[in-house]
Amino acid sequence: MSAVPYLALISAVAALILAGYYYKAVEAAPPGNDRMVFLMNEIQKGARAFLRQEYTWVSIFVLVMLVLIGVVITPLASISYVIGAVLSATAGYAGMTVATMANARTTEAAKEGPSKALPVAFRGGAVMGFAVAGLALLGLMLVYLIFVVWTESDDAFEIVTAYGLGASSIALFSRVGGGIYTKAADVGADLVGKVEAGIPEDDPRNPATIADNVGDNVGDVAGMGADLFESYAGSIIAPVSVTAFALGITAEAADQDIALQLLMFPMAIAFVGMIASIIGSFLVRGGDSTDSKALSKALHMGTNVAMAITAVATVGVAYLMFNDADLFPEEAPYGLALSVIGGLVVGWALGKTAEYYTSDHFGPVKKIAAQSETGPATTVLSGISAGMISVAASVILVLIGVGVAYWGGAQTLGDELVFDGVPIELGGIYGIAVAAIGMLATTGVVVSVDAYGPIADNAGGIAEMAELDPSVREVTDALDSLGNTTAAVAKGFAVGSAALTALALFKSFEFAIAEASDGEEILNLNVGDVEVFIGLFLGAGLPFLFAALTIDAVGRAANSMIEEVRRQFREIPGLREGKEGVVPDSARCVQISTEASLREMIVPGALAVVVPLVVGFVSIDALGGLLAGALVTGFALAIFMANAGGAWDNAKKYIEAGAHGGKGSEPHKAAVVGDTVGDPFKDTSGPSMNILLKVMTIVSLVFASAFV
Repeated sequence: MSAVPYLALISAVAALILAGYYYKAVEAAPPGNDRMVFLMNEIQKGARAFLRQEYTWVSIFVLVMLVLIGVVITPLASISYVIGAVLSATAGYAGMTVATMANARTTEAAKEGPSKALPVAFRGGAVMGFAVAGLALLGLMLVYLIFVVWTESDDAFEIVTAYGLGASSIALFSRVGGGIYTKAADVGADLVGKVEAGIPEDDPRNPATIADNVGDNVGDVAGMGADLFESYAGSIIAPVSVTAFALGITAEAADQDIALQLLMFPMAIAFVGMIASIIGSFLVRGGDSTDSKALSKALHMGTNVAMAITAVATVGVAYLMFNDADLFPEEAPYGLALSVIGGLVVGWALGKTAEYYTSDHFGPVKKIAAQSETGPATTVLSGISAGMISVAASVILVLIGVGVAYWGGAQTLGDELVFDGVPIELGGIYGIAVAAIGMLATTGVVVSVDAYGPIADNAGGIAEMAELDPSVREVTDALDSLGNTTAAVAKGFAVGSAALTALALFKSFEFAIAEASDGEEILNLNVGDVEVFIGLFLGAGLPFLFAALTIDAVGRAANSMIEEVRRQFREIPGLREGKEGVVPDSARCVQISTEASLREMIVPGALAVVVPLVVGFVSIDALGGLLAGALVTGFALAIFMANAGGAWDNAKKYIEAGAHGGKGSEPHKAAVVGDTVGDPFKDTSGPSMNILLKVMTIVSLVFASAFV
């Protein structure tokens, strides 16, 4: 049993070796002609410059938190915090580097059709996927082994939890900053280029095109990678922390019966999920068809196989760990397996729900496209409606998942788990906690599929800017359309796990408060209490404020971009007409997005940390209400924004493929407006919301002892 962390560590190393293998495979693929190589290098140069500046700015925040954690909690927790932050940033930078290598290579492969292009794009994404999963699990297992197993440090589990806070810090700023960058460039490029100038998307005449392609990598690759790094690490930390704080154990007691099984189980699931992801990644093969259903089947084959392997292996792991009738009820071997599998299935179902509401093969997107016949207003209204309906479906799925997970945990651990002669109500909430790791056990292959999307998008941009044969753009457009759907699927996984992880961390916070005060302080969640009531409404409003700040930030940054693109079209002779030898000043657009995004990310990012700290030092009951209110509204808002944005985007692409008059038609212009509204929804505010929830919860948990 005690060997589980070492097995998980080995699987993490295997994932990193696989990432290296895919890196070499991408590097070996031909990058195309000189023009394609030039564009690839420009995109990579812009992305690297942004990340260097972003990480420089974020390092100041990390330094402040390091000192605060070291003084208020323990210096060792600050070390764990820094490890989480550094590894998250490393994963994002590595993934971005490879993604910007893979874009031109995907374009070159597209000359031979989707059977060649899809594997290149996937392998580029797989470097990100397995770097994220491998580094997250590697760092967490090392922190656990060092501070819990080898040194048996005081406050060991607070130290482990701080690792998650470090990952969350990078994820928050990466998602917000990268999201602002990419959408400022995207909105600027679309409104001036496609709507005003009437030129195609990714046209080399558009000064914002390079910045738009850079944004795909800093937002949808590096930002997304940091997001799922944090989600994955948090999903493992949640059941570990809820066990430790509920049982009130120290590092010395971590090898006791019951405690040992509960601590090792999430690590064991992470181990089998990683092995399953590695196997699944080799099953992704491209076909000859550009039909999105065929491409989707090929791309998702690896994910589906990995999930199936994980489900079967989970049953075996649960049986091995919980088959002692002296410690657990007779149903024990299968109860928690059901919790994990339930989380896995609900994660898959959330992804399928997102696919239904964002894919152009289904009614919601086709309805939005049809509504574009009557102008931008009806297009926007139809997208809002689709997003809201998707929330209702997603809420039902999550509630089913919570119910199944709670029941499974209670079956295994009973209504009250007796530890050291003390009955503890742990079973149900532990089941919910491991359901979150069930959702994200196959993170390696899930992120691989998600990171594929920006690579395919960049490949289309390079095809357009390099003026390749239209047949190449046809292949890349098919890959890109699928990428929008895979992004929505991954966001469904991320926000679903965020809800379950935040709930488990919230319960851990409750246990931590009781432990830190020796049972004198019990978290009060009675809404009739004025402090709880105030906190509840404050928390309910916080996600809306966060969304407003990030959307406003995109609007301000996009306005600067729009004015710059207009200026260049106006002041550079022959640019708009495409005169030979006349090139736009793309570097200036890259600079505008970089400066604006870094400036605008500070306030929303700080909000997620400062508010729970301030409220916690005033009243822990108000903080409990705050976390509860934010969890409910934040989850709903995240689903709504992600799915509405994805639906608008694919409605535009559906029209561009020839429906309702095709490119340049009035419905197309209306769909572009809808897509422009949806851009900050799906790529900035929506994806950032799930991080907001977990950052606030894990900040509260790490500083719980300081609040009492």
